[in-house]
Amino acid sequence: MNVMSYMGYTARIEYSDEDGLLIGHLAGIKDVVGFHGESVSELRAAFEEAVVDYLDTCRKLGKEPQKAYSGKLSLRLEPSLHATVAVKAELAHKSINQWVTEVLAKEARFSLG
Repeated sequence: MNVMSYMGYTARIEYSDEDGLLIGHLAGIKDVVGFHGESVSELRAAFEEAVVDYLDTCRKLGKEPQKAYSGKLSLRLEPSLHATVAVKAELAHKSINQWVTEVLAKEARFSLG
């Protein structure tokens, strides 16, 4: 899947062979915000315009814009897994949060820098 990011929003990008267009939708929010373009540069401009329009529309309606993710994640683990994670983090001289963040970033192939 291809993605674009702008002002804290991420869009998933697809190609519509039927329309001959690149199609994008904001990901991670329940509001439906879509855009399209014939080229990557057109798509980028349409994406940025869609985000700005979404924020303007929310402001005009007095509605709080949805944000994709807060950065907080709550997990329920089996006690034995929790213990193993705690030991692994301690051996790496990290907090559980730091260790889990690094493991998830590695698995998701996401740069923390």
